[in-house]
Amino acid sequence: MPYTRYDGLIFDLDGTLWDSTQTIADAWNDASSQFDFVDLQLTRQDIRNIAGMPYDEIYHKLFPDLNLEQREQLQHTAARLELAYLQERGGELYPQLQETLELLQPTYNLFIVSNCQSGYIETFLQYYDLQSYFTDIACYGDQSLPKSENIRAVVQRHNLQRPVYIGDTQGDYAASVQAGVPFMLARYGFGKVQAEVPSIDALTELQELV
Repeated sequence: MPYTRYDGLIFDLDGTLWDSTQTIADAWNDASSQFDFVDLQLTRQDIRNIAGMPYDEIYHKLFPDLNLEQREQLQHTAARLELAYLQERGGELYPQLQETLELLQPTYNLFIVSNCQSGYIETFLQYYDLQSYFTDIACYGDQSLPKSENIRAVVQRHNLQRPVYIGDTQGDYAASVQAGVPFMLARYGFGKVQAEVPSIDALTELQELV
């Protein structure tokens, strides 16, 4: 672990702070069952495979045979059910998340930037009562901006001089590079990164920064 004193830790969400793939798979399968033009049962691995993609692009990848109207119908229903399922069930937090946030927050500004739909980060924070730990959040669904632009926007809004983006996929790494922000890999997450970067094998390793 590097011991550089950052002034902002910007986290990805899925595969970095929690794993909600089973809840999402159940919600999307519920949505799919409501339409006769969809015949696909998704697994949590299917959801892991698309983690980090912009929310709209996911439906193009998973349902390429649907026309625009069908895709929009499915997406609208799945998005609504996804938030409802998450509000009821939550997901699986990675070990000692809250304890780590409690140690980090007095020293570092903490942020979340994700490619998710609007309301997803808020649902995560509310379900586990974690709102007080984070200074700001940004997601694709709010303004349809790519992750790199949202990272850059957070850096600019808070005048961060030494931020780091912590994520788990090649897409996360690419977004941080495009934003001009150093990257740290959460190796316990969903993906791999084809680059030599600082990494952690558990969230608790971030406690060494304090």
